[in-house]
Amino acid sequence: MTVAAPTLDQERALLTERPLVFGLDEVGRGALAGPVTIGASVVDAQAVASPVPDGLRDSKLVPAGRRADVAQRAAAWVRASALGWATAAEVDEVGIIRALGLAAVRALAALEAQGYAPAAGVVLLDGNHDYISPVRGGGLDVRTVIKGDRDCASLAAASVLAKVARDDLMVRLHDDAPAYEWASNKGYASATHRSAIRDHGLSTHHRHSWAIADAPALF
Repeated sequence: MTVAAPTLDQERALLTERPLVFGLDEVGRGALAGPVTIGASVVDAQAVASPVPDGLRDSKLVPAGRRADVAQRAAAWVRASALGWATAAEVDEVGIIRALGLAAVRALAALEAQGYAPAAGVVLLDGNHDYISPVRGGGLDVRTVIKGDRDCASLAAASVLAKVARDDLMVRLHDDAPAYEWASNKGYASATHRSAIRDHGLSTHHRHSWAIADAPALF
C-alpha cells in the first residue's frame, strides 16, 4: 500500500496567523535503553513555497537505508532544525513524559539560539498530549496533532531527523556494550536484547526504573 506524502496544508494555514511554524516529534519513547530524542524543525512562508522533499515521510515509513538521505534533504528544506535529548538517567529520575518535555524544551532552545524564537510562532507537537508546557511554562502556542508525523511535512522532517540521530547514537553505544546488540535493535526490546539483559543485567544506558524484566520482545 502506498502511503500518501505529508502535506503543508496545516503549516500554510498557520502561517497566515504567525510567521513561523515549529514541528516537534519524538523517537525512543518505548526503548529499554538509550535516550529519548526530540527532533524539531521550523518553517516559514519561504520554506513552504518549496515542494516537500522527495521521500519525506514519518520516519517509521522511510526504509532504513534511505533515512539518512531523506534527513539530509529535510534539513536543507526547513529554515532550521535541532535536536533535544533526555538521558536514560533522566527518564529514571523524572519519568518518560517529563523527560520528553525536557528534550523538547532543549530542542526549542537550540532553535532559539539559531534565531528562531518559539514564542514568535506556533509549535506543532505530534501526538495528543502537550508535554512541553508543564516543563517550559506558558508563553508558547502548542498544538498537538494526532498522526502529525504522517500528515504534516514539518513534523515528518522532525521525525526523520530525530530517528537518524538517535539510531546513529545507539550504533556508537553498541561498542560500549556489544552483548545488547544496539547496532541492530537501537535499544528496543528485541529477543537478543532481552536475552542479553537476562545474561548480563542492565547497563548504565538502560532505564532502570522500568519493568524491563517483564517487557515483551518486540521483534
